[in-house]
Amino acid sequence: MKNEKETRERLIEKAKKEFLEKGYMQASLRNICKNAEVTTGALYFFFENKEDLFACLVETPLKELYKTINQYFEKERSQLNTGTMGADGYTDHFEITKKIVCCMYKHYDGFLLLIKKAQGSKFEKFIDQFVEITEKYYRGLADHMALEKNVPKLDNYMIHWVTHTQVDFFIHMITHEKSEEAALRHVEVITKCLRSGWKQLFEKE
Repeated sequence: MKNEKETRERLIEKAKKEFLEKGYMQASLRNICKNAEVTTGALYFFFENKEDLFACLVETPLKELYKTINQYFEKERSQLNTGTMGADGYTDHFEITKKIVCCMYKHYDGFLLLIKKAQGSKFEKFIDQFVEITEKYYRGLADHMALEKNVPKLDNYMIHWVTHTQVDFFIHMITHEKSEEAALRHVEVITKCLRSGWKQLFEKE
């Protein structure tokens, strides 16, 4: 059992290196096996195919990210439904932004794979799915804000743009800043900027 565990871990380690260097489409299972010093038969003992091996590297980060986001969104939806959300609709936005950043840096290589190296796999739409999940939340939040401020609702185009701006912030951070400590310093300033812009969208002319 120990040898099987060590073999599987070695395959995962070499697979991550191969995928990070070449991307999903160009990665070679033969090279992975060669670098792990195992036969291709050993690889297929643990993994069904290339996509299964790639999934082993990215599914845990993905599930943790979505769990973090959905827990926060459920909390805010509850506040919307009970009328306990503040008038600016940004109750704990800095805290959730910080949690997302920490999650992404905890699984740094996994998110680099999802963002930059997943083309050709079933995970290649990761950013679009991130936007889709977040956009549903912003739609409800924007409608709450419009009602609170007695102003017209934002149209779907603007909601989509705001959502992309938020998601792009996370994507840019993880792909351009290797230090989690530095990223967290940036988060507070950027969140204040985004919050200010958000509030301006609901000011009466």
